[in-house]
Amino acid sequence: MSNFTFKETKIKGVYIIDVKTHGDNRGFFMETYKEADFIAAGLNYRFVQDNQSSSRRGVLRGLHFQRKYPQAKLVRVLKGEVFDVAVDLRRDSETYSQWIGVLLSEENRRQFMIPRGFAHGFVVISDHAEFAYKCDEKYYPEDEGGILWNDPDIAVAWPNVGEIILSEKDKINPTLAEYKVRF
Repeated sequence: MSNFTFKETKIKGVYIIDVKTHGDNRGFFMETYKEADFIAAGLNYRFVQDNQSSSRRGVLRGLHFQRKYPQAKLVRVLKGEVFDVAVDLRRDSETYSQWIGVLLSEENRRQFMIPRGFAHGFVVISDHAEFAYKCDEKYYPEDEGGILWNDPDIAVAWPNVGEIILSEKDKINPTLAEYKVRF
């Protein structure tokens, strides 16, 4: 029996994954990834890189992607809470430019599977968050692209966290219409 429940979202290929947790008076244990279970669910990825970030409330990272070497990502929160977003940039997708968002937290232990061909970002809702993700392609800094986090044509319904804190790079990202990116 699998320790994962895979729920495909309204955007084909994007999954919310609930993880079975085994706990007692000592704490808990959970599997965060098991290749055979993911393959059985149709999620056949070969992860090659793990990343982790630490951010404070209001930090918004995104909306990022790699142009020539797109990455699928399995994301989760270790500490705190974030609102995580994937934007469909796949060329022939019926849901091109649509977004899906999910609340990820240390309490719900939920994961979010984002396939290649998506822009990805998140905003920190808690005072602090530790965010971890697996990628099926390594990161190439020179290949990174980004879309403006508040692009009115995409219209992500970001939660109100007070002041949004962006990197200098993310402050000047173009809109999707300006960028015209499609995978």
